[in-house]
Amino acid sequence: MTTENFLSDAVSEHSSSGTVCWESPSNIALVKYWGKRGDQLPANPSLSFSLNASRTRTQIRFEPAKSGGFEFRFDGALKPDFHPKLEQFFVRIKPYIPFLDTSFLFIDSSNTFPHSTGIASSASAMSALALGLTDIERSMYPERFTDDFFFQKASFLARLGSGSAARSVYGGYTSWGKLNNRAKYSDLFASPIAPVHQNFQHIQDSILIVSKAVKKVSSTAGHALMQGHPFAQARFKQAQENHIRLQEILQKGNWDAFTDLVETEALSLHAMMMTGTPSYFLMSPESILILDKIREFRKTNQISCCFTLDAGPNVHFLYPDSAKSSVLTWIDKQLKPALSNLEIIHDSIGSGSVKIS
Repeated sequence: MTTENFLSDAVSEHSSSGTVCWESPSNIALVKYWGKRGDQLPANPSLSFSLNASRTRTQIRFEPAKSGGFEFRFDGALKPDFHPKLEQFFVRIKPYIPFLDTSFLFIDSSNTFPHSTGIASSASAMSALALGLTDIERSMYPERFTDDFFFQKASFLARLGSGSAARSVYGGYTSWGKLNNRAKYSDLFASPIAPVHQNFQHIQDSILIVSKAVKKVSSTAGHALMQGHPFAQARFKQAQENHIRLQEILQKGNWDAFTDLVETEALSLHAMMMTGTPSYFLMSPESILILDKIREFRKTNQISCCFTLDAGPNVHFLYPDSAKSSVLTWIDKQLKPALSNLEIIHDSIGSGSVKIS
């Protein structure tokens, strides 16, 4: 599929008005996307699962613009720098959403989780917005949409706002990016992964928050560091191989193999940042303490569990639902006393985006 598939020859003028509301989850990448090219295209494929409780709800009221041109108003609890991102997003998607040219949009958005907590708010926010816009287009031109195409287009649009948002359109495990010898996967939009072994169908994610400080480097700047990075090509090759391996692991249900691969992926991401020019330390001493304690807990108690991190200091502690009681007891008795300022958000794998009546 090419970008032309997402263009529409429908007229831009319209007289419709109404309201749509979508709720979309954030996601945590297991195989990391780091480095991009062209128009928000990934340098390597990624694989994630969508969260359950960490979500963004976005309501869009739409009507013909009195000025005759596109206008929008944003009212939400997102970070101040989100408004310029919205402006850039609308510039990118206008060729694919014809009704925007003559529309006024009032956008109201809220999160179930706080900012700067190791949860990708741009992923859930942009995917919820993209789903709402795609839903408006579907209401105007229903003949263009099958169910599959609806979610593909929403993922395509979400990607133009935030790369990882492409994956948040779906629930469960999702892939985004071309994969060697796998024709079904695309750089343009994400795709759900199935089948998945029951061992990974109810995975838990306790997000261990050691800092709410603004990241030392933005995601955009971090991705840019991969251009000319001395280890970039090796990293892209590693991600391809790990993606294929992880799909096999998810089908077979092997937690030991899952642990090895997911932790390696997390540390590889941080290694790229530490060896770039300029270089950044995104983990804190507290992060490293937590990683060490998780490995010690796993070895001592013979419990399946592992860690992953995004581009920041906060840690996602992953474990099966069957280990939940043991893990939560250990966190309360061992981890919290060692880190007095630790905050925790307990989440799990979720079923994906949903339209709100």
